[in-house]
Amino acid sequence: MIQIVPLLGIGEIAPGCDLADELGAAVERQRYAVEAGDILVVTQKIVSKAEGRFVSLRTVSPSERAGKLAAITLKDPRIVELVLRESSDIVRAAPNVLIARHHIGVVLANAGIDRSNLGTPDDETVLLLPADPDASARKLHAALETRWGASPAILVSDSFGRPWRQGVVNVAIGAFGLPSLIDRRGELDRNGRRLEATQIGFADLIASAAGLAMGEGSEGVPAVLVKGAHADAPCNNASSLVRPLAEDLFR
Repeated sequence: MIQIVPLLGIGEIAPGCDLADELGAAVERQRYAVEAGDILVVTQKIVSKAEGRFVSLRTVSPSERAGKLAAITLKDPRIVELVLRESSDIVRAAPNVLIARHHIGVVLANAGIDRSNLGTPDDETVLLLPADPDASARKLHAALETRWGASPAILVSDSFGRPWRQGVVNVAIGAFGLPSLIDRRGELDRNGRRLEATQIGFADLIASAAGLAMGEGSEGVPAVLVKGAHADAPCNNASSLVRPLAEDLFR
């Protein structure tokens, strides 16, 4: 049976915070035994906070390109400038819409730059994505393994909009210790037909399920322990979920 266990009592995360210690303490307070196959899902937001990915808009000087995109999108040119710095490509710019391909490969609105739930009253502060979410997951895994002698797999999640669908869902942007992408091509279905295109976004499935417990507003649940979601496949990082540019049919 799959269990989704919210970790409660995690306070506001500040830059330089020992995030592994905060998460480990939350697990121990609730007296959960970490077992093989468990997955600890952590929001991008607390990872970014711990890594000090805050930027004051007062320090940002918009470029000419940022000014032009701001006029199209009706957005703060300083935000647009940060989007440009965080991205390898602008995919779509329209009124109130700026879709970018982040340097880590994911395509999302505003390059993931966020102002909500930052724990600061300063409206001139924004938060960037972690520079390398897979590395962030690996670091948390190593620290918890030192703490317990074993560690759950780690998944760093963020909420994304989706083409042709309304609403956001949680997806994996960083992972360590689990099969983010499971390739089942070549296997046979129940009728003996060979699977030709089936790849399972396992890490995204786990992130989306965890989102049911985390919420998207003021719930204050930035981490979830998922138990019983086993997958018999080689481990790979969340970067394996990013579709290669050569296979992007909508560029």
